[in-house]
Amino acid sequence: MTALTSTTSTVNLGVGPLDRADVVAVARSGAAVDLAPEALAAIERARSVVEELASASTPAYGISTGFGALATRHIPAEKRTQLQRSLVRSHAAGSGPEVEREVTRALMLLRLSTLATGRTGIRPETARLMADVLSRGITPVVHEFGSLGCSGDLAPLAHCALALMGEGPVRRPDGSLTDAATALDESGLSPVELAAKEGLALINGTDGMLGMLVLALHDLQNLLTVADVAAAMSVEALLGTDRVFAEDLQALRPHPGQAASAANLRRILADSGVVASHRGPDCNRVQDAYSLRCSPQVHGAARDTWSHAATVADRELASAVDNPVVMPDGRVESNGNFHGAPVGYVLDFLAIAVADLASISERRTDRFLDRSRNAGLPAFLAHDPGVDSGHMIAQYTQAGIVSELKRLAAPASVDSIPSSAMQEDHVSMGWSAGRKLRRSVDGLTRVLAVEVLTAARALDLRSPLEPSRATGAVVRLLRETVPGPGPDRHLAPEIEAAVQLVASGAIVDAVTRETGELA
Repeated sequence: MTALTSTTSTVNLGVGPLDRADVVAVARSGAAVDLAPEALAAIERARSVVEELASASTPAYGISTGFGALATRHIPAEKRTQLQRSLVRSHAAGSGPEVEREVTRALMLLRLSTLATGRTGIRPETARLMADVLSRGITPVVHEFGSLGCSGDLAPLAHCALALMGEGPVRRPDGSLTDAATALDESGLSPVELAAKEGLALINGTDGMLGMLVLALHDLQNLLTVADVAAAMSVEALLGTDRVFAEDLQALRPHPGQAASAANLRRILADSGVVASHRGPDCNRVQDAYSLRCSPQVHGAARDTWSHAATVADRELASAVDNPVVMPDGRVESNGNFHGAPVGYVLDFLAIAVADLASISERRTDRFLDRSRNAGLPAFLAHDPGVDSGHMIAQYTQAGIVSELKRLAAPASVDSIPSSAMQEDHVSMGWSAGRKLRRSVDGLTRVLAVEVLTAARALDLRSPLEPSRATGAVVRLLRETVPGPGPDRHLAPEIEAAVQLVASGAIVDAVTRETGELA
């Protein structure tokens, strides 16, 4: 695992909602975390309520009882420290590969954000330790399997709680593996001994699936624009018409995402010499194939899906997810807010949109390679077709990824396996939906990169016709690392170079320097 990139920024947690950008800053850029005075005050108020209930003779769930199906057992005071410790140890039952550091940091931050609302009953010193662990770049090892997305992302969060107790494996900021006790000591921190309700407060949230949603939304915001850029390059290089993207035509179907995508296509294709070369009375292209003509409709639907998912994410970021919760009037109430259905649904919905974006991108790419459909370009865009294969197998790579994305689009959230002796008899599988979506986002990045690479080669082959300023900027950017048309070369490194340009935002930056901000 690579070293964590540290920044000088600090995210301050108050009692209000986190911003999605703050989540990305902590998860990916190593931003530090601090608890605001109002958050600490809210935490202390809730803690006093929990301590009062802990000393009462009446059982209170999660404070003086067992958990889940064992909630009917009253736990005597002398065993409650053991109760919390046992809860965390038993629930740290993850298995399989280690998840990405950014996912673990996101879920820890989001759990801390709920703790900062003063609705969980955590002690201030425990919350401070979690903030310090994030700020010092200590990352608990969390595994792929263990969460059903209900009663919280239990196993992933339990592995993080275990580290606060000084137990279990963690990663140092440089990525090296050690045990939690050693990492805490190296950072001048001491483990906590969990008190009443704290173990439950640390593991009962939808933070893992929400963290993956926020990170995916960040990545997809870039990829949705890249998709418009790639489509514009393909329309241009395949001698397609831009007339179908006219504002008045798009307004006949007033979906906001469609309007935004079509506006992007118009701006990117403005001043294209290639498009102008066949725009006139002699043009016999009545209408293009769906993969070109319907790009705004498909891309726009994906944009609207993104907007819906972002709304759900923002609502979750404003939530206090725990069970039981400490209410402002001092009541401690059980609830079902830990159920991950709202997040699981949109994670699955985004995976469907991602698969379709990749599918239409692959179809545009394939048109370049077939002489009967590519408007006079050489077969497979090869230098010497027959001797050279050009981009033939690049499309195979796309097709393999698209096929995988279609499988990943099958929703996880429709599945439910009852657990905890039928106490938890309907679960969301939101964690699984998040894991799928991460793979889907990576696949879309690669599919779009191949389309951009192929369309750039085709634009070069249209010379001396000049592309638009925006698409020309993309071609020039690619040519800094990927040579233009010529005899066959080792193609995998060129694809990977394009992937990096897509993922980093460099493609969009190159375009917007010519067009101004795009939608």
